[in-house]
Amino acid sequence: MTDFQEQQPQQQPYHPPQPPRPPYEPTQPISTGPGTTVWPSGGHVPPPAGPPLASPVPAPGPSPRRRARRGVGLMAVVAIAAAAVGGGTATLVQHLVSDPAGVSASAPVVSGTNVSSGSKGTVAGVAEAVSPSIVEISATSNAGKSTGSGVIITSDGEIITNNHVISGATSVTVQLSDGKTYQAEVVGTDADKDLALIKLQGASGLKAATLGDSSKLRVGDEVVAIGSPEGLTGTVTSGIVSALDRDVTVAKDEGGGGQEQQQGGQQWDPRQGWPFEFGGQQFNGDTGSSKTTYKAIQTDASLNPGNSGGALINMNGEIVGINSAMYSPSSSSGSTAGSVGLGFAIPVDTVKADLNTLRAGGDS
Repeated sequence: MTDFQEQQPQQQPYHPPQPPRPPYEPTQPISTGPGTTVWPSGGHVPPPAGPPLASPVPAPGPSPRRRARRGVGLMAVVAIAAAAVGGGTATLVQHLVSDPAGVSASAPVVSGTNVSSGSKGTVAGVAEAVSPSIVEISATSNAGKSTGSGVIITSDGEIITNNHVISGATSVTVQLSDGKTYQAEVVGTDADKDLALIKLQGASGLKAATLGDSSKLRVGDEVVAIGSPEGLTGTVTSGIVSALDRDVTVAKDEGGGGQEQQQGGQQWDPRQGWPFEFGGQQFNGDTGSSKTTYKAIQTDASLNPGNSGGALINMNGEIVGINSAMYSPSSSSGSTAGSVGLGFAIPVDTVKADLNTLRAGGDS
């Protein structure tokens, strides 16, 4: 009987004593932080509080294999979840990098005659955009006829030019870039700044230029000049800003106002360019006793008689100056060598500040 009792347990699988259970319910997850959950049967399990537990004795039979398969499955789930979270994070980072402000912002667009994006920064693009806004001005006076240039600033025909182009004029004729001609009246002049405002009669739908910001100019910036030198309408030249804030002195009166005389009169020789002073020296003829001094932009863009009153333009197609004077050396025969890269323009900020005065009649 005793032998039978000793053999009877061998008929059933032997189960050795199990180690103490861990201080958590195996069927419940362990939360390690907001948004992260780890199951005890797979992955990392934080150590329980209190003294360390004894190493469990491996259970015989298929139990470890069942736990291993279960652990692999749950670990795969955790990996997939982590990948999903990581993918969302990567998407968010990519979104923030591609759009730091969180909202896609359109590039600023400036109205007027700005250069198209495909031609931006090129002389050809600037010329194409701005040339329709540059005109040729013919002013007739008792002393003869002068030719200069001007810039359309409103669609109904307001035009900025130099005072010395129209000074003393009895009639003013304007030719557009497309060949159309208009009669114009002088609205206002400011001899101290060598500026004048004229208005076309019966004009509408014209392409007005964009007035830029000359305070942002830097020495070395590229610029384009457009005007009608020697009556060659729509001539385009280019160069850079050579200097800023040059004190240029020009004549104020009709007798020596720097008009590009083409016929008649006893005024200065038109081949000498515009009379002006710089550094106490006179250039291109006598400026006379009545004169004014202003701060000018110096440029090496080629300017010649007839460019006076035309536009100096930045590479965005914005007007930054009104060309007003140039130096041209002369020989003993009286002929000139043309532009030598010493031209001057009235800053457009001066023009903008003077517009209301000119529209009110100025000092005319």
